[in-house]
Amino acid sequence: MIVREARMVLPGVQALFGFQMIAIFNQRFETLPEGLQFLHFGALCLCAVAMALDITPAAYHRLAERGFLTRGFADIASRCIAMAMIALACSLTLDLFVVGYLIGGLRAAWSSAVPLFLLFTSLWILWPLWARQHRPR
Repeated sequence: MIVREARMVLPGVQALFGFQMIAIFNQRFETLPEGLQFLHFGALCLCAVAMALDITPAAYHRLAERGFLTRGFADIASRCIAMAMIALACSLTLDLFVVGYLIGGLRAAWSSAVPLFLLFTSLWILWPLWARQHRPR
């Protein structure tokens, strides 16, 4: 089940990585200030980290656990997926900052990136942690 969760997220992360790579070869990319070019590079790196973390449970399950489900594997896979979502949230936020800057300058960059990061943090981290603490036992 946990490996399936990672496999559901992985195609989206891979597609995002491809689109992030294409942006570098766009002529407009060269007109970005150097700092924003490095910000996009950071977003690309974080997307690659998310991809690696999403693939890790399947590789670990096959090689270390030989296909058996163990409590240790479930813990490792859950941590990998959670860390992948954090890297993905940061990657998307950084890229939205760059796009916001291109469209409307610094004000648009900050006013779009910060709410998106707060949304990701709320939905992907805070809400699940709250639900875990408040589930019936």
